[in-house]
Amino acid sequence: MHEPILKYKKARYFFVTVVMLVICALIYASQTGGRQPPNGGTWQGYVLGVLAAALIVWLTLLGRRKRNYRARLGSLQGWVSAHVYLGTSLLVVATLHCAVQFGYNVHTLAYLLMCLVIFSGFLGVYVYMRYPRLGTHNRANRSREELFTELGSLNDSVRKLSKQCDPQVQAVVDSAVDRTNIGGGVLAQLMAIDASQMLVVADENNQSMATTRVSNRHQQALVDFIAQRIPRSRRQDEAANLQELLTMLCRRQALLHKIRKDIQLQSWMQIWLYVHIPLTIALLFVLAIHIVSVFFYW
Repeated sequence: MHEPILKYKKARYFFVTVVMLVICALIYASQTGGRQPPNGGTWQGYVLGVLAAALIVWLTLLGRRKRNYRARLGSLQGWVSAHVYLGTSLLVVATLHCAVQFGYNVHTLAYLLMCLVIFSGFLGVYVYMRYPRLGTHNRANRSREELFTELGSLNDSVRKLSKQCDPQVQAVVDSAVDRTNIGGGVLAQLMAIDASQMLVVADENNQSMATTRVSNRHQQALVDFIAQRIPRSRRQDEAANLQELLTMLCRRQALLHKIRKDIQLQSWMQIWLYVHIPLTIALLFVLAIHIVSVFFYW
């Protein structure tokens, strides 16, 4: 049975984090009553700063651990759980280190970047705890490959059935299938934007009229087109074919919605990394400058 990362080993790393933060608070409190107010330049401030820097470096090792499947130093689930709790603790440790003293300098920049990395990590935790479950429910425990296989089968079926209908119906169905849009750019995937189109004849009574390209968002235009043709059918067999075609197109419409939703959820699980990782790299760079400048002027 899958164990949530926040409850891994009965929330072991939550208690480890609490103990560490209590120790850090005691170290910070030991500065009171001294000759100088709490700041990052006292020995207590240096201890807290070293701990914060060590945590940042260790937290960046998760990416390497995720790719090292043969590693025996703890399970990946344990690493992720520790990553979440210890990463959150940085907000307290780093704040105690600097004693809430900020300015227009590289030290404050390092703190701000750290906060951005942590809060983008919160977004990642939310996404990875919620979206995989939503994706599984959306796909009804099937894989995306199975959904596309079913879509290909439906495409062949509606094309084949449309050949038994009026040539105009066949032309519209073929154009709608050919111009079905799935995925697209980053924004289209994140927002599940459907740019599907189809070709229709402006005047159905004039077969020589040029076709017009119209939006077929969510395949609704195609479904409406077929639905409107059914009561106008002159033959019973034609009406039966159109009714069967409409049923298939409604199934196809629902399937396309599932596929787009699956792509959308997967995109949200990936896009935050394009924010989190660059911010982490920037933090490491600024942190190095922060450390060098502190020891240079020490």
